[in-house]
Amino acid sequence: MENYTFNSFTLQLEGLKVTEVSIYPVFFFFFFCYLIIMLINVGIVVLVFTDRNLHQPVYLLFCNLPVNDIVGNSIMVPRLLSDILLPPSERLISYFECVIQAFTTHMFGTTSHTVLMIMAFDRYVAICNPLRYTAIMTNRMVMKLTVSAWGVAFVLVGILLSLTIRLNRCRTLITNPFCDNASLFKLSCESVVINNIYGLTFTVVLFTASIGSMVLTYTKITVVCLTSKNKSLNRKALKTCSTHLFVYLIMLLCGMLIIILHRFPQYSDYRKLSAILFHIIPGSLNPVIYGVQSKEIRKFLSKLFKSRTIFPSL
Repeated sequence: MENYTFNSFTLQLEGLKVTEVSIYPVFFFFFFCYLIIMLINVGIVVLVFTDRNLHQPVYLLFCNLPVNDIVGNSIMVPRLLSDILLPPSERLISYFECVIQAFTTHMFGTTSHTVLMIMAFDRYVAICNPLRYTAIMTNRMVMKLTVSAWGVAFVLVGILLSLTIRLNRCRTLITNPFCDNASLFKLSCESVVINNIYGLTFTVVLFTASIGSMVLTYTKITVVCLTSKNKSLNRKALKTCSTHLFVYLIMLLCGMLIIILHRFPQYSDYRKLSAILFHIIPGSLNPVIYGVQSKEIRKFLSKLFKSRTIFPSL
């Protein structure tokens, strides 16, 4: 008969399966990725808020992405780094810390979608209604869109975790390198039908709204570009929209890979790695990709990487 520990406040993280030889290479890889994410994203946020040339809706809305990357990675990566150096039996986490980590993780993924949706709306107005752009995209509108993106994510994820917290727990092993909702409700011996139904509905609604808004927005933008003979408008549309679409596709593919791998338990190690990369890859690439279309951001990134190149040679 299996032994159960009911409602334990100390949980064990399974973590990544790393051999003794590869512990330090893996540790330093994730450490330097986290360092780059923090340096670039914090720098971008400071740059946008201090440089008046960047006080435009497109950059102010974009700032939500680096803020999301900073928060999402700061909750997950430092804990991951410390666990890599510990033996599996010592990778312990309190239940409350686990819930906070799960909430932040799902907020990160959900907010990535909602922020890119409001950025798509900004591009639609800029290209399809350029004469009314300044009248529509006021500071008040930018604030409303930002609050909506974070507010919707907060409510959806709040309900998701509330349904899990209500469950009694009879297990203590988190079969993941970090806490998420699925790992938490798998600790329960009660029925999790409601959790599965809401989780599936949550995913379908988010992906449908996200993909639907992108398809609708870019279809209208494409129609405008094809019917317009304004080469300047078409160049601007290609420059800004290709950047936005590339960032969205990276985030979408990373997220779908995790969902697909959840259906194949035999590939659990690949799922764990892809879940970590879902945080790291967008956080590293978003500022660089957006730097392509902004002279000010390009200058900042150029100075940052030059200083990082010069520093080791001193």
